Amino acid sequence: MQKKLILVITLLPLLMFIMACSNNQGTDQSSDKKETASDNTEKVELTVSAAASLKDAMTAIQSAYKKEHPEVELKFNYGGSGALQQQISQGAPVDLFFSAAEDKFDQLVESGDIAKEDGVGLVGNELVLVVPKEEQSIIASFHDLAKEEVNKMSIGTPESVPAGKYAQESLKKMKVWSSVESKVVYAKDVRQVLSYVETGNVDAGIVYKTDAFISNKVNIIATANPETHTPIIYPVGIIKDSNYYKEAKDFYSYLQSDEAMKVFRDYGFTTE
Repeated sequence: MQKKLILVITLLPLLMFIMACSNNQGTDQSSDKKETASDNTEKVELTVSAAASLKDAMTAIQSAYKKEHPEVELKFNYGGSGALQQQISQGAPVDLFFSAAEDKFDQLVESGDIAKEDGVGLVGNELVLVVPKEEQSIIASFHDLAKEEVNKMSIGTPESVPAGKYAQESLKKMKVWSSVESKVVYAKDVRQVLSYVETGNVDAGIVYKTDAFISNKVNIIATANPETHTPIIYPVGIIKDSNYYKEAKDFYSYLQSDEAMKVFRDYGFTTE
């Protein structure tokens, strides 16, 4: 009996040491798992090429989306839809395209850069004639652009800026284009047109209603009859070769949500 007691006393420290090692190993493994799980939370950067006229609405949407998806960083590339479409066609690393014109968007669908089922016509807009707010203007309608006293007016370059294409269509339909063509100062996008008017570098400009709404330096003189130009529809779609297709799909779906649509309406876009 005494021998057994001596044996137990001798082995007890060894057993306690083994148990302590086992517990430490389990703690280390648990810690490793936590670190691995944390390391696997990948930060995703989505690049969205969007028409310049969307900038203010998309900035608001970006802020709201960030709160719900902190792991996703939205990077925007704004410009004329035609120029953006060309960049994507030439392989620019883009995840989503938000165009101000269906024809530019359709070219990417036809080329296979965007799957048809991954695109939707999301919002609409209106075309307006604006003049500098601080100056007395003799312009009261689109037809007044033909007056001799009007020296310069601005629209976006029709080949690459949808707003410019719509403006040209309207002026032709109203039989004003031939009288104003020599006065036109072309701009790289609709925001540049707005800037020309705000600074008084031109007597008038044709921009989207949403752009005019964000400026306190211009007055809206008239709204173009929708029948004088191609319907203004903004389609958005996912680039097929996106490195983050799932995340792009999630943002694409969010843009169609009630929350996002309210933001678009707040900034003057039509959603029906």
